[in-house]
Amino acid sequence: MNTDPNDLEPINPRTAKKLFLDHKKSECTESTVRNHSYRIETFVSWCEEKANIDNLNELSGRDIQQFRLWRSEGDDLKTTTLRNQMSGIRVFLKWAASIEAVPPELYDKVLVPRVERGERSREEKLDPEDANEILEYLSKYQYGSQEHTVMALLWETGLRIGAVHSLDLDDLHVEDEFLQLTHRPESDTTLKNGKSGERPVAISTDLAHLLESYEETIRHDVTDDHGREPLLTTVNGRMARSSIRRIVYKVSSPCFRGEDCPDCTETADRKCPEGVYPHAIRRGSITHFLSKDVPSEIVSDRMDVSRDVLDEHYDKRTEERKLEQRRSYLDNL
Repeated sequence: MNTDPNDLEPINPRTAKKLFLDHKKSECTESTVRNHSYRIETFVSWCEEKANIDNLNELSGRDIQQFRLWRSEGDDLKTTTLRNQMSGIRVFLKWAASIEAVPPELYDKVLVPRVERGERSREEKLDPEDANEILEYLSKYQYGSQEHTVMALLWETGLRIGAVHSLDLDDLHVEDEFLQLTHRPESDTTLKNGKSGERPVAISTDLAHLLESYEETIRHDVTDDHGREPLLTTVNGRMARSSIRRIVYKVSSPCFRGEDCPDCTETADRKCPEGVYPHAIRRGSITHFLSKDVPSEIVSDRMDVSRDVLDEHYDKRTEERKLEQRRSYLDNL
């Protein structure tokens, strides 16, 4: 359907962005609003400074394509980053159509790059902003649920999925605020590094209270096939690793929180393409700890990963970030 330009109401891009974010504040968490702001700021600045567009009514599909090409040519932008940004612009323009700022079909002309699952998973990590957004949503709407518990546990501890699967109720020490990891191959729960992976893992007061709430309200009072009392349960016993993975896929998908997902065709037997693998949470958590100036030795011990493997596979800080952190240490000498 074509829209007569005379039916549109003039508005500059910067004002439209402000109104859009005000609208999102009424239905989204603070971190979601921040993500929306970040994803469309470059586009709004481009409209103002590069394309000389001071009225969104003038925006066309060709302009959007020119922005996409301009964005993809600079800053060594990753395809996944471009995908997130173009997806955010699509949401923004769909909203803009609702206030007669752009034609109603314009958002459908935003080309969102496809990223194959295999390509994403090799280097995929959950960013702190996205993790906080997910946890804020769960804390507000599903506090103490299985989804909230699994997500908070994985993000704060950076544990492998096998370690989380292995936890028993007795491994949770709420008052002392730690989890005890134990290698138990004789009863079908193992740690990747065996006995050497056994260790206590400190948890925050908030996570301790969350796990206590889960135990008291959601956890099924069941035992597994070996008579042990698992921490994470279903009606049938210990929660399977596959069930933990499904929870991660679900809660990490923007559509779970009511956000638009490009190309989302989620059904009972098909996962949302925007969901992440559980290992992306571990990779993101480790990078987050390192970015907060936690020494590598502590991260290595806490996450049960050697320094060499940590540096090669998990440390996703940029070289610029590492430089700034080294400089801050030197400035304090």
